[in-house]
Amino acid sequence: MEGSTVSPLLLAWFVAVLIRLATGSATVATITTAGILQPVAATLSNTHLSLLVLAIGAGSLFFSHVNDAGFWLTKQYFGLSVSQNIKSWSIMETILSVTGVLMVLALSVVV
Repeated sequence: MEGSTVSPLLLAWFVAVLIRLATGSATVATITTAGILQPVAATLSNTHLSLLVLAIGAGSLFFSHVNDAGFWLTKQYFGLSVSQNIKSWSIMETILSVTGVLMVLALSVVV
């Protein structure tokens, strides 16, 4: 990953997304991605390290599904079916994740 031409911020987001989709857990996605990208993080300035943390956090929110406890909490709390919860909660989480990484990338240009 250190030799990659892809932005470390985008890479961090993408790795977190993949782990989130595989496990369903935002916590697991955050901690695992942080461990995977630790060598890259060690080379970044404090400012870009903060942006890396935000990118990982944004990626960990991507598409909440049935392996996520939050998915079931919102489904039950709002009295939704699984299908309705995917169409609302999961899509909202995806929009939040993509918006988050776009904001992080925009900030990386400014700072």
